[in-house]
Amino acid sequence: MYNEKMPNQAELPTTKQLIKSTVIAFVTAIAILVTVVLPSEYAIDPTGVGRVLGLAEMGEIKQQLSIEAEQDHGQPSPIKQQLINEHDTLNMLVSLFTIKTANAETPATSWKDTITFELTPSQGIEYKLKMKKDASAYFDWSVSGGKANYDLHGDGNKQSIRYKKGRGMTGEKGSLKAAFDGYHGWFWRNRDKQPITITLRLKGDYSELKKMK
Repeated sequence: MYNEKMPNQAELPTTKQLIKSTVIAFVTAIAILVTVVLPSEYAIDPTGVGRVLGLAEMGEIKQQLSIEAEQDHGQPSPIKQQLINEHDTLNMLVSLFTIKTANAETPATSWKDTITFELTPSQGIEYKLKMKKDASAYFDWSVSGGKANYDLHGDGNKQSIRYKKGRGMTGEKGSLKAAFDGYHGWFWRNRDKQPITITLRLKGDYSELKKMK
């Protein structure tokens, strides 16, 4: 015989309430994954929040240290292999929520310029956009065959600015707003031991795409 009072039907949560609670929990988990876990652990920052909070730079450092350790010791350790597997799974989750949306907003046919170039080990290259102050450009660059370090910066009219930088990156997409009249763009360097290929796609309010000497 039970001494506790059994709940009646009215006190139990409805199916609608259970579904709502499940959806809220799922959305919260995805938000934490995208804004905190991915930037801090894997340098994947689809929302830009991780960069603002300084978590993306932490993730970039971890990725670079992982690369250097792997280069020193050869094959990945079991822990490293586990991180690789987790990284692939997380990339898949992110693609479900961000990449398809981004592709829908910036279809390939809408790009104003698309360039592809190869970098040998230790080689660097710089491309910049000529832009007016407050002009915006949208970009999508990716690395094939390895990873690259980059520095996104601008200069002109005796002014200079560094927007952001990254190490051991396989690509990035987003927008660039010019802080002043001048040239704004990227310097890439190949720190891998084999040649890599970078593809850069651009569109927006700029008058010139220039390879800097």
